[in-house]
Amino acid sequence: MLQNIFSLIVNTIASVLGGVLLLRFWMQLIRVRPPATIGQFIFQISDWLVRPLRRLLPGVGGIDWASLIGAYLMALAAVAVDLWMAVGLPYSMMLVLALLRLCEWIFYGFMASLIIDAVFSWVNPHAPLAPFVRALNDPLLRPLRRVIPLVGNIDLSPLVALVLLQIALRIVSTVLVGAL
Repeated sequence: MLQNIFSLIVNTIASVLGGVLLLRFWMQLIRVRPPATIGQFIFQISDWLVRPLRRLLPGVGGIDWASLIGAYLMALAAVAVDLWMAVGLPYSMMLVLALLRLCEWIFYGFMASLIIDAVFSWVNPHAPLAPFVRALNDPLLRPLRRVIPLVGNIDLSPLVALVLLQIALRIVSTVLVGAL
């Protein structure tokens, strides 16, 4: 029982830190500037890992490799704790399971961002965070909006994006689990 509680705590901390690192990576990749309070939170919670990693992995081509590798290291730590708790599982699976967990965080993060954007559009499209969330989702939705017409003046591209993200997650999960 205490092992499960410890595993839950480690996985929660790793998921939050991994999500923040992935958000930092995505914001810098698509060049979106967050609101001051959000940006301050993101950078303060992740600088302890990103700054040392930047010395080893400088950004190349506008890509913040330190944030992405930091997120992978968080996934690796969480998987290592899970494997340590589950006696009998081989540690050779650790790298692939960490990659699978990182992919899950990425896909679930995109899904959550799309849902938050939809809620903003229904409840308060002029909320202070709405433009930031919209800018995060724009690279995902722009190609779909070119193909999917408005139906009754309603944009169905977020719904299609959610379905495509779930399909992609299942495909990636199947491929990575098959690699084990």
